[in-house]
Formats: sequence, C-alpha cells, structure tokens
Amino acid sequence: MSIGRRRLLWILLGTVGISVLVLCAICWANWEKRTSQAAQMEDAGPSVDTATVWVVGDIISHWAVQKSAERYGYSTFFKYVEKDLAGADVAIGNMEFPLAGPPYTGYPFFSGSDQFARYLRDVGFDVLLTANNHMLDKGSEGLQRTISALERMQISYTGIAADAKADTLKNPLFVPVKGVTLALVNFTYGTNCAADSRWPKVLRLNRKALTPVLRRAREGADFVLVFPHWGEEYRLRHNDRQEEMARWLVEQGADAIIGGHPHVVQDYQEIDGVPVIYSLGNALSNQNDLPARLEAAATFKIVIPEGEKPQLLKPSFTYFWCTKPGMVEDSYAVVPVTLPADCWRVPKDYENMLKTYTGQKEGGFLP
Repeated sequence: MSIGRRRLLWILLGTVGISVLVLCAICWANWEKRTSQAAQMEDAGPSVDTATVWVVGDIISHWAVQKSAERYGYSTFFKYVEKDLAGADVAIGNMEFPLAGPPYTGYPFFSGSDQFARYLRDVGFDVLLTANNHMLDKGSEGLQRTISALERMQISYTGIAADAKADTLKNPLFVPVKGVTLALVNFTYGTNCAADSRWPKVLRLNRKALTPVLRRAREGADFVLVFPHWGEEYRLRHNDRQEEMARWLVEQGADAIIGGHPHVVQDYQEIDGVPVIYSLGNALSNQNDLPARLEAAATFKIVIPEGEKPQLLKPSFTYFWCTKPGMVEDSYAVVPVTLPADCWRVPKDYENMLKTYTGQKEGGFLP
C-alpha cells in the first residue's frame, strides 16, 4: 500500500473514531438526564390533587328579605363570599323555604320566590339542602311545586323527592368531584305542617327509614356527608338527643355530620374521629338576636393521591355576619367578621358583631 493510501486510511479511521466518541458522549448525556428526571420524579412521589367542599347554614326567605330583594335585587346577599363559592368544588347551603309560588310569604309559613333559588344557583351554590321544618309550609302542593321549580332551573337538591323513583336518586344524592364520589344525606326532625299525601315527601329523622338510605350512601360513595336538621333553636350547645343521633350516624358510616336548624352556631365534637358540626347557624335571614346573625362556614378538604385512597381532612371554619339593609349595603349582605370597620355605614353594628363573635369564641361555643 502506498504512503498516500495509508495516510488516507488513517484519516478515515480517525474521523470515524471521533464520530463514535461524540455519539457515545451524547448518549451518555441523554441517559444521565433521563436518570436524573426519573430520580426527581421518584423523590417527588405520586401527584396529589385536592377537592374542596364548602358548607353554610340556613338561608331563610323572611318577608323583609323578600321585600328588600324586590327593591334592590339579590346581588348583595352573598357578594362578599363569592370568592369562597367560586373556590369550592362543591358549595352547599340549606334552602329553608319552599318555592310555593306567589303570593310570597314569610314566617311562620314561608313561600319564597323562584328568583331567590335561581340567584343561589348563579352565585355559586352547587347543592341546596331541602329537608327542613318549613318545607311543607304550603302543603304537599307547595312541595311539589318546589321540586318542579328546582328541576326546571336545573338546581341540584337533596332531602325531598317527588316519588319512589326520585327518592332513590335524591336520597342520597351522589355528587362526583375529581374522581371522588360524595353521598349527601339530608333529613329533618319534622315539619311544621303535615303532608297531604304520601308523595311528594320530605326525608325525616327516622332510623328505620334512614337505614337503607345510609346503606346506599355507604356502598356507592367514597365519603358520606350527613346533614341533619335538628336540635333546639337558639341554644349554643347541642343537646343529648343530637349527640345520641350523631353516634348512631357514625355507626352507620357517616364520614362527617353538618347540622342546621338552631339558627345559632353550636359547638363542635368528634365521635370516633368523625367531625360533628351540630349547627352552622343562619347563613342569611332577618332575625334580630345577635347570636342568630353570627354564622359559620365549614370547609372540608379531600386529598386525592394518585393511585391511593382519598382522605377527608378535618374541617376548617370561617365566620360571617349577616348585615341588614343600610348597615353595609343597601340590602342584606353576608360579610366576613374580618371586614374592616370603615366598611360599615352603621358603626354600632360592627361593634355588635365583634362583641358577639368574641363572646362566643371565648365562651367555647364556636368550632
């Protein structure tokens, strides 16, 4: 082989060798990068998602509330909690009045307007609780109209049913959220007026009737949230009957119990690790007693780890005050207790709020 050919051969071999070395270096760098990313993902653990359930108490269509809405509209009612409603995956409130149509009436026999319910839907409430002592204030006919109106406006509800088929769909109400299924069970100790017929019905605090409802809830959902309408009005601590019923509900598989009806915030308890909120108080009303104007909202966080069983965390609480027309807005407005004093048109009402909140907190009545 001539010297020229030998030199050309070495040049070719050198070029190929350099290319192979460069390719190996690139492959090594890519392998190290993938290994590092895999290690980082392993260190970070599985991804975790969360869901939020936000619950308030009794929403009551007193005559003064209705008249104020006719003059000013509904927009200020929950104006100051719209962020809370928007931030919840499921927002729940107790609609303590039937939609029995005009003429609209207040206490003691309510008939609220469809527009009020429509506003609650539009402002961000996802589910309305309807099993309460006022739901039959206008008889079975008023209850049937309530159901028809809620269905027409596509508002989710639980606690009442038009017939046996609807009863299995609404009691419990299954609510899917981020791959987790909630079962909502709502019932009342009784109603102020008797039913005219078997159907439609209001789900009542009757253990025999509740047993199959709770069984379906337990079998079909990840978490069972129970909403009893119970207790003594205006009493700041729960009574023995409430606690006895709460213990039975825990035995039946309740994962959380959130009560209403006393119109004031009641104390908090845990039974075998299950949170029991005996009463959140009023969410919106025209009641004058200062404790009846203080209210709580309960926030439940659900942790949803990828590939693992979801967990329902213990609730947290925020506190609000129901202001009347002219105190903060022209109409009614639910405001946080942290709202600054200079937002009040009536300073005395700000003082009332602080006095009530501080007194009940220091007295150990608040959750």
